[in-house]
Amino acid sequence: MLIVEKFGGSSLADIERLRRAAEICRSARCREHDVIVVVSAMGDTTDHLVDMAQEISPRPSKRELDALMTTGEQQSAALMAIMLESLGVKAQSLSGWQAGILTGSRHGGSDIRLIAPGRIQEALSRGRVPVVTGFQGFTAQGDVSTLGRGGSDTTAVALAAALEADRCEIYTDVDGIYTADPRLIPSARKLPRIDLRDMLALARAGSQVLHSKSVELALANNIDIHLLSSFESAPASLVCRLKETERPAFAGVTRCKGEGSLSLAGKGADAGALSRMVILLSEAGIPVCSGQLDEGRASVKVAPQQLDEAMTLIHDEMVLKQ
Repeated sequence: MLIVEKFGGSSLADIERLRRAAEICRSARCREHDVIVVVSAMGDTTDHLVDMAQEISPRPSKRELDALMTTGEQQSAALMAIMLESLGVKAQSLSGWQAGILTGSRHGGSDIRLIAPGRIQEALSRGRVPVVTGFQGFTAQGDVSTLGRGGSDTTAVALAAALEADRCEIYTDVDGIYTADPRLIPSARKLPRIDLRDMLALARAGSQVLHSKSVELALANNIDIHLLSSFESAPASLVCRLKETERPAFAGVTRCKGEGSLSLAGKGADAGALSRMVILLSEAGIPVCSGQLDEGRASVKVAPQQLDEAMTLIHDEMVLKQ
């Protein structure tokens, strides 16, 4: 079995967390699986690099920002390979260009155009774990490029599709996908399964569990995503294409704090659902500034100070009581 395992920045924030992630990989290797690891930059490394660049210039060039930001993932990949070797697992770090990830020419948020995974396949054939830098690739002009924030998820799904992996596992600091952010809404419920279309609607509306581009890619290539915690042993949330009869009317709610908007996602998020949202909020003394329908989601804008209260109300009345 070939498994792609992606570890986010919070899962690699320090040496102890790096070791825990490496142990997860070693466990899969002990079960005689082939493993490809995709890594993000450690902790807040990317933000720190961008802050340093902006101390020098308020408008650094996007090309140089890409060259700078990608060093965070290269650091993670090398350290992960070293950690795996220290645990007795043969490993080899590969940057985006070494892994054959060709992107478009736009800097700061490009798309993957092609993957030529020769060096990844060579490493696997030699019994090594390829540790690939997420979030990055290279352009046809030979420049380093990035896939935008959260792009390591996209790298993992793209590699799973290109190499026809049996599993794509994304490890993060939460133990699965919930009907809402459980840190904001204690009544949120963990979802053992969620449809890719519903996950895409949540991601586009502001949910940060999975990057929207990665879900789009998974949907286009029929890739199932297993979302797991790197900190505890808990059943995964499976993101896959469900039968229509298996999809709930509403999969969950999320918010975009910067816009003061909350969104209800699911196949039932239609004009009737939007109307009910407005009525529920108005009856609770929360004025709605505007409403909008998009594919798979209904959204409203409220005053920023009432956003969390509004999201809790819609979650409890429409998601939990459906």
